[in-house]
Amino acid sequence: MICVLTGGTGGAKFVDGLRQVMPAEEITLIVNTGDDLLWWGLYVSPDIDSITYVLSGMLSRERGWGVKGDTFLCLQAMGQLGEPTWFHTGDRDLAMHLLRSRHMAEGKTLSEATAIVSDKLGVKARILPMSDSRVETRIGTPVGELSFEEYFVQRWYQDPVNSVRFAGASDAEPAPGVIEAIEAADAILIAPSNPVTSIGPILAVPGIREALCRAKGKIGAISPIISGAPVNGPAGILMVAQGLPSSIAGVAQAYEDFLDVLICDTRDARPAEVLRKTGMRVQCAQTIMRTPEDKAELARKALALVSASPVSEQGAAGPTSLDRTSLDQTSSGQSFSDEAAPDKAASEQTPVERAPVERAPVERAPVERAPVEQAPAEQAPAEQAPAGRPFVRFHRADDRS
Repeated sequence: MICVLTGGTGGAKFVDGLRQVMPAEEITLIVNTGDDLLWWGLYVSPDIDSITYVLSGMLSRERGWGVKGDTFLCLQAMGQLGEPTWFHTGDRDLAMHLLRSRHMAEGKTLSEATAIVSDKLGVKARILPMSDSRVETRIGTPVGELSFEEYFVQRWYQDPVNSVRFAGASDAEPAPGVIEAIEAADAILIAPSNPVTSIGPILAVPGIREALCRAKGKIGAISPIISGAPVNGPAGILMVAQGLPSSIAGVAQAYEDFLDVLICDTRDARPAEVLRKTGMRVQCAQTIMRTPEDKAELARKALALVSASPVSEQGAAGPTSLDRTSLDQTSSGQSFSDEAAPDKAASEQTPVERAPVERAPVERAPVERAPVEQAPAEQAPAEQAPAGRPFVRFHRADDRS
């Protein structure tokens, strides 16, 4: 079984590739819920929705969020009634929120509601919220503290960031099955998601980081940072606000107490060599995911680095294993673009049968690493801003941390 920590559009793209190269039944996803919000009285979980839609084949290729072929008649009608309309929830998308909200109003947890929705949509992978407790990502700015959706969607991440915190995290508990999935996984992958606001909330839940530190499976992370900047979105700005350089070194620092292998883009071959000298294991690969083939190839390479199990591919060479002390650097001639390309439909492939693998627990001795130079705080903005979306705040979660 492979366990994946994920959130955001980069995570959804990576999961889209992962489902092409291995049986969905062998994938467990631990998903960020720090972005969750109430919208028109309905419980919306943006990252869980995106993962559910991509695994059910419903995700919009053009927008990268929401349901393909959706309409927005309800949004228009709500605007005519004087309600906020900048969170663009489609009509079919509302069905997801209505069903989830009804189950939660009847007393079911977010985990239980997620499992019900996944089953109805035929999703074979296991989708786990990071917690059934309310944890809210909050961004400190000169105009005040904003929820992540307010900062990212309503205000298009244009405000300077003073701080980031995860309200309610200190009192939260991992959702049922989260710790067990990490401990039982043959390998663990951290998707190319924002390390601060997509993966950060997951790691802030007490017990999850500790479980990763004692995991028996090898842990690999794909960097969402290329040449010192995010592929899209505010990851670089948020990393600097948290004291991390906007670089592959910053990604490594965010995960350094449990990370075995960092996978970065071939454009970062030189910084990767520098990072290796600090004791970090780094592998270069093509990490831009423009097509279904790109997504599948990145998933295939990531699996090869953390697992000795065979990976499905056309013309596959079979099982791949990796010596933990030797990482070969690959090269690619493809160019890098900050522009977020629209998703293509995932190609249909028949997964191969994977025999269970007996893995001995991995000993993670402390590694002496040289300090990494801090990157300059000024970041180039991504070429595309997110489409406008509306927001209604949850009740403020208490955070005693």
